[in-house]
Amino acid sequence: MAGSTLPTPSQTVGPFFNIGLPGVDSKLVPEGADGAIRLTGVVYDGEGEVAPDALLEIWQANRSGRYDHPDDRRDDLPLEEGFRGYGRAETGEDGSFEFVTVKPGPVPAPDGAQQAPHIMMSVLARGLLARLATRVYFGDEAQANEADPVLSSVEPDRRETLVATVDGEGAYRFDIRLQGTGETVFFEV
Repeated sequence: MAGSTLPTPSQTVGPFFNIGLPGVDSKLVPEGADGAIRLTGVVYDGEGEVAPDALLEIWQANRSGRYDHPDDRRDDLPLEEGFRGYGRAETGEDGSFEFVTVKPGPVPAPDGAQQAPHIMMSVLARGLLARLATRVYFGDEAQANEADPVLSSVEPDRRETLVATVDGEGAYRFDIRLQGTGETVFFEV
């Protein structure tokens, strides 16, 4: 209607995630590879409902704590054949996701302190106009987690939202809550 003063209806972004994002999957190492772990979980929206159309991207160091990136010039640490250090997974109808990767080693913080083993994760979902950034720490790394400068900067009662729990041999569970009670801690980057 020409000349209308009615506002344009609001729109959400997506779910169009797989357009233009080919070639990256959720297996950072082959299944059954030496040291392979499974990281699984479910993404929940602000109402506590599963998010069946979220996209997760992870980036991490290898088992020795070295990134497969030109800026990581710590040549005394080995790169791992077949490990690319990043992956992408979409959630299923039940909101679930799975990555097959390795548990990363500790990495240096900018101030030279040691960071606990962790995986950096980005979350994209309908209704989000920008990615959410979080970290995944490991529940069986209590001593390293306690000393981690980033995890220590989070309010103590919220730290557990960043820690994956052991879910069997070589398996970890990390659920993500986008809002509401138990909301996962997200970082400004």
